[in-house]
Amino acid sequence: MIKKLIASVVLAAAVVTPTLADSSKEINFGIIATESTQALKQNWQPLLDDMSKRTGLKVNAFFAPDYAGVIEGMRFNKVDVAWFGNKSAMEAVDRSRGEIFAKVVHMDGSPGYWSLLITHKDSPYKSLDDMIKHGKDISFGIGDPNSTSGFLVPSYYVFALNKIDPKTHFKTIRSANHETNLMAVINKQVDIATNNTENWEKFSQRFPEKLKNVRIIWKSPLIPADPMVWREDLASEAKAAIKKFFIAYGTGPDAARELAILNKLSYKGFSESSNNQLLPIRQLELFKQKSKIAGDSTLSAAEKQARTQEIDKKLGELNQKLAALK
Repeated sequence: MIKKLIASVVLAAAVVTPTLADSSKEINFGIIATESTQALKQNWQPLLDDMSKRTGLKVNAFFAPDYAGVIEGMRFNKVDVAWFGNKSAMEAVDRSRGEIFAKVVHMDGSPGYWSLLITHKDSPYKSLDDMIKHGKDISFGIGDPNSTSGFLVPSYYVFALNKIDPKTHFKTIRSANHETNLMAVINKQVDIATNNTENWEKFSQRFPEKLKNVRIIWKSPLIPADPMVWREDLASEAKAAIKKFFIAYGTGPDAARELAILNKLSYKGFSESSNNQLLPIRQLELFKQKSKIAGDSTLSAAEKQARTQEIDKKLGELNQKLAALK
């Protein structure tokens, strides 16, 4: 009898208390910590205000001190839609029921952006080779562990391919967001740091004189453009309204004003996308794991072979998926 009563109460609560996936008119929009919260809010709030007006949803900006805060926010239903980098989007898709629905379009129309290694113009380090040769003399600023351009891309192309463990290679190493790393180079607080062309462009609009003191010593292969991600269980009507807003933004009768807002974000619009844009990023992550296994002296030859075969199997599956999309 008691069990039936409890079940009735739970069922009644479920009926009268709909979830966000059913009928909410309010959503939280997550913004990863590439810069200070103040700078991010200044650049994103006008777009979010337009999003509220066009979709009929109350849109609240959600900030966290690091990328993981937004990923976990989506996992625990505190974030409903978010702007991510590819690495953090992959985490959100795998751990937080995220789904990519769009991606940004850059000012120059390029399909992505690039990771950078930067140093002060007065620095003696003028190339990647210089950094590799003089690691013990260098204080290094790396990105957030969930950053594509600040962490994943340099971890593979700079460190793994050159058989470098950044934790032991440098005199010191510290982790920070893109803007903080850039300022640390400008102020000579670190010798070399990661950055990316998106952050570089935003910073150049606000502080062009300061960038004259910075030298780029390495540029990565192209990284796919930043994805926009929503929770899979977001209400279908909300998804339709949100996607329509992003794809049309900067193209309608109010295009001039909207493009000015996008310009502050270094974008000219958004285009449709899906989780498939993560396939090259997943390959990159697997290549990094494979390199780490190969250099792990604690593993036996048999263990290395078994783990490498498992990774090769996953890479083969990803290659098939990519081939099918061409």
